[in-house]
Amino acid sequence: MLFGAALYRIFTDMSDRAGLFLFSVLMVIVSLAAAAWLLVSGQAAYVDGLFLMLTCLLAALSFGLYLMFLINRAKESLKPAAPAKVSAAAAKSAPKPAATASQPVETS
Repeated sequence: MLFGAALYRIFTDMSDRAGLFLFSVLMVIVSLAAAAWLLVSGQAAYVDGLFLMLTCLLAALSFGLYLMFLINRAKESLKPAAPAKVSAAAAKSAPKPAATASQPVETS
């Protein structure tokens, strides 16, 4: 019973991204294992087995692409943010206040 409580606490404290990552890894492994089983058992030689194997490989591909997206997004979040660069011309030319009726207009 202690193992079940610890496992429950792990899964309830886990973030959504971690849960989706583990689920995607599981789906890729299961899909590739099913495709390998279809090849080993010889069922991929027939039309039904061939399309089932293509479906398994497509599922593995889709979850694999999602895993790549998750990993690249996590890598981007680890990079430090680049400071905003202000050009020298923009720093020198500060905007002048607008002329009002009480101030004379400068003509150069």
